[in-house]
Amino acid sequence: MGFLGITLSLLLLMYLAYRGFSVIVIAPLLALLATFLQGEQGLMGTYTQIFMTSLGSFAVKYFPIFLLGAIFGKLLEVSGSASSIARTLIAGFGKRFTIPAIVLSCGLLTYGGVSAFVVAFSVFPLAAAAFSQAGLPRQLIPGCIALGAFTFSMTCLPGTIQIHNLIPMTYFGTDAYAAPLLGILAGSGMLGAGLWWLQRRSLIVENIAPADTASLLEGNKNEPHCALALAPIVLVIVLNLVLAKNIIPKWDLSYLSDSKFSPSDTNSLGGMWAMILALFFTNVFTIAIHWRRIRNVSNTLAEGAMSSLLPTLNTASEVGYGATIKSLAAFAIIKTWMTNISPNPLITEVASINVLAGITGSAAGGLSIALAALGETFSKMGAEASISPEIMHRLASMASGGLDTLPHNGAVITLLTVCGLSHKQSYKDIAVVSLVIPFLITALSVLVVSLLL
Repeated sequence: MGFLGITLSLLLLMYLAYRGFSVIVIAPLLALLATFLQGEQGLMGTYTQIFMTSLGSFAVKYFPIFLLGAIFGKLLEVSGSASSIARTLIAGFGKRFTIPAIVLSCGLLTYGGVSAFVVAFSVFPLAAAAFSQAGLPRQLIPGCIALGAFTFSMTCLPGTIQIHNLIPMTYFGTDAYAAPLLGILAGSGMLGAGLWWLQRRSLIVENIAPADTASLLEGNKNEPHCALALAPIVLVIVLNLVLAKNIIPKWDLSYLSDSKFSPSDTNSLGGMWAMILALFFTNVFTIAIHWRRIRNVSNTLAEGAMSSLLPTLNTASEVGYGATIKSLAAFAIIKTWMTNISPNPLITEVASINVLAGITGSAAGGLSIALAALGETFSKMGAEASISPEIMHRLASMASGGLDTLPHNGAVITLLTVCGLSHKQSYKDIAVVSLVIPFLITALSVLVVSLLL
């Protein structure tokens, strides 16, 4: 009965998320439903001492990243930097290479820490104009944005300032630049295969009602030059690398042994501190160079801060859900099944995260639930098999960007809404470039790494 309760809870989580219910509301209710069907006592204790404690722990640990990242994205949006970068790439590539220009624009913004939602809102108007000029079918625009924002730049490339690349640091004691060669090769594979698919589709898909929006590509005099627009993105990447690899490792952290700091893993803290400091100083730099373009700095900071709350609570609620399920006696069955999928810990890790990301319809949610419940187990299995924590980190991140983009995924629904298109018109291309190809590339990466070990 306990196992059926967990299964029912997970299925309801998938269905209700698809129907548009907030994870913040349904995650605790469904966690308690699973607890009730388990026949365990103390529902209120479970809610306050397990669910809320885990939610709070995640929020405390990652809120600075969500906050500073959201503010950074808002500053790039309000200053015109995001549209300047996209507009320059589109103009530079020309009509013949409109699709690669859109994809790379989205990828660059995502890699720099701009959320996928901001990328969609910023790039779509320019993509619509470019597609209209090039005579390309606008049904492919969501696929282009998805390839750029939901795949290689989100999970593969070392140093990407996305939460999917940061969550594994805590469990594997790594930093954002874990397994750089693997990430670059896998990311290149996703990009190349995705571009091949979209270019091929552009030759056979019939365009529908292209909009006359060419004037959007002309830009406006208040936008910064592309070089200035790119400066903050370059700065945050360089600062993060230098801080993580050269500066923070030299700090004397012996004071953390003091009981007032609680037990602390200095390895994972170093990676987190590097990201926080890099984002903080980059935000200050961005405000300084775009002071005249950001008409109201206080409002921009407030809007950025507010926009960080929902993603933080969404992901934290899913972590609380995972911790509650983990606490149930019946979870031992699931844990045994998951950890025995294969004697190869890489397959076990990738399969588990993919399944949970697919069920929750969220890359960050599935990754959080899987690592909250099994992170220590994955780390131990990897160590026993002499697999480096960096490899475990990179593949965990990559796995979160596979089955997550099923039709009920919130980012997919938002993207289609922004583009004014339906699942029927555009989901096929989204699925191929952000689900099928990343899943296959991740599976191939597991095979190659396993053969080389």
